Amino acid sequence: MSEAKSEVLQGTLDLMVLKTLYAMGPLHGFGIARRIEQVSDGVLDLNEGTVYTALLRLQQQGWIASKWGTSENNRRARFYSITRQGMKQLDRETENWERVAGVMDRVLKLQKQG
Repeated sequence: MSEAKSEVLQGTLDLMVLKTLYAMGPLHGFGIARRIEQVSDGVLDLNEGTVYTALLRLQQQGWIASKWGTSENNRRARFYSITRQGMKQLDRETENWERVAGVMDRVLKLQKQG
């Protein structure tokens, strides 16, 4: 993964994980990573360690919960789901991201003067 991609991910991975769990319901870590890659049309290439670090951080914050279950291929897997507190955080982070994206859009549309 290129440096540019990893920089973007550090600031946005938590938001992408929360939104994925909100939209898709409970998923295991591998499923979360693949879904985000799929939605990104291959722009993002998530490494498992990065996703699991984010999942641990989100669980410690109380924004997601986990429980053991069985995956599609009959393997034992930990499934993650968004909590009520996580939904509030998703709203806050979405609002902040939309504000920042709006500023970036305006800056990128600046025309050369003179």
